[in-house]
Amino acid sequence: MEHDKLPFPDAVEELASRLGLEVPREDDGRAARARPGDGLHELLAQVTQFYRDCLRESARAKKYLGDRGITAESCVTFAVGYAPDAWDSVLKRFGGNAEREHALLEAGLVIERSGKGESGHYDRFRDRVMFPIRDLKGRIIAFGGRALDPGQPAKYLNSPETPLFHKGHVL
Repeated sequence: MEHDKLPFPDAVEELASRLGLEVPREDDGRAARARPGDGLHELLAQVTQFYRDCLRESARAKKYLGDRGITAESCVTFAVGYAPDAWDSVLKRFGGNAEREHALLEAGLVIERSGKGESGHYDRFRDRVMFPIRDLKGRIIAFGGRALDPGQPAKYLNSPETPLFHKGHVL
């Protein structure tokens, strides 16, 4: 409770989630309480599939993986993918309105533009081999990306802290 600044019921939920357990509930007739990150697991699963599809189309990314001894079998097993070399591939595919763009931002998949007179978002991961990061239940909660271009300032890039991903708890 103190570490994550959570009320007792949320702390119990968080601990149970880490252990892959369900917290028993009494049905008092009230609707289930929304938790931070609700709906993001499905979005991250869809983006993972998009990255996997993009890997199938990228000879360069497949060559990079092959040169490092990562087999096609391993890519399937670990859901390895590829983020295209574009500023808005995820945004175009999964955005479309303010609510969806907010979900992408909340999931750490896009970054808000911050320049003078700029508005909107752009993809966080570009031209990277993508490795999904999973929780104890096997749900995708974040990504790690390895740059293909050696000139990139960050060779490795992980998702930022999100309602689903807390680096200190997962990595």
